[in-house]
Amino acid sequence: METRWGDALVNVGMIGALLGGLAVVAGAFGAHALKARLDPEQLEWWGTAAQYQLVHALAMLAVGALLPSRGGAAGWCFLLGTLVFSGTLYGMALGAPRWWGAITPVGGTLLIAGWFLLAWSLRGR
Repeated sequence: METRWGDALVNVGMIGALLGGLAVVAGAFGAHALKARLDPEQLEWWGTAAQYQLVHALAMLAVGALLPSRGGAAGWCFLLGTLVFSGTLYGMALGAPRWWGAITPVGGTLLIAGWFLLAWSLRGR
């Protein structure tokens, strides 16, 4: 699915594929390079971030494949939600202030909205 945002043409499926690949890289990096450097809580944050990033990358692929002209809002919610949710968890795992955790639910809310928008876009198919 391609959609215009300003002058940019955005392909939601392509972004989903890139986020998916980066999620695998992040998961492997956490399991190998960071395992000896982070405490268990930080590793859990890292793992949760990578897991949610991968799941929502797949959701973006589905939006791109199933809804080439009607899934724009769902795709944007998945993208922004992933950036905020996983981004704040990655940041905290690497030493960002714990108050970043107060921002994480904003990303989670966007992810939930993405799922409901996806369901809405699929009605009547």
